Amino acid sequence: MICVELTFSDDPRRLEARPAHRERLQVLYAGGDILASGPWADDSGALLIFTGDRVRVDQILAEDPYYTAPGVEVTSVREWSPVVGPAQPSA
Repeated sequence: MICVELTFSDDPRRLEARPAHRERLQVLYAGGDILASGPWADDSGALLIFTGDRVRVDQILAEDPYYTAPGVEVTSVREWSPVVGPAQPSA
């Protein structure tokens, strides 16, 4: 799994790009590419948890203009190894 963390600024152009981005997220969720996503409670950024490998996540990030929109910064892309939950490794 890959976790992507975003940081948001007050640039209003981010909000203009958000509806199309959220539609893409629904398609990715339906296709099994993303486990969960959403903004922090204070709307300072967001966390996205992707089920694919880094190559697939890089492709997703490159295809969605939201990730390069003014007011959006990708601050972290990290592999995650959950111990419990829906993606826990087989024993």
